[in-house]
Amino acid sequence: MSKTIRDPFTCRFPHIDIHGETSTTCIAVISSFIKDNLHLKNKNIIIIHGKGSGVLKKTTHEYLKKHKSVRKYYIDGMNDGQTIVELDIKNL
Repeated sequence: MSKTIRDPFTCRFPHIDIHGETSTTCIAVISSFIKDNLHLKNKNIIIIHGKGSGVLKKTTHEYLKKHKSVRKYYIDGMNDGQTIVELDIKNL
């Protein structure tokens, strides 16, 4: 019998998994996720893009860099397949 190990950090914050999305569709998914979390006043969110070829990570970071409500973002030190995003909820 195998046990599933869950990342306690990922379970603690709202997160979205964009595996399998194209670079075009992932922008729409991330945009909607950020919008929802801004309304819910969640300061920290996680975007799981995976490691793979790096296309989704690159597209995600390019989008986050330009988003006015993203305070900062960075790769999770324990899992480089996900990005932690801090939202600026004070200016709502």
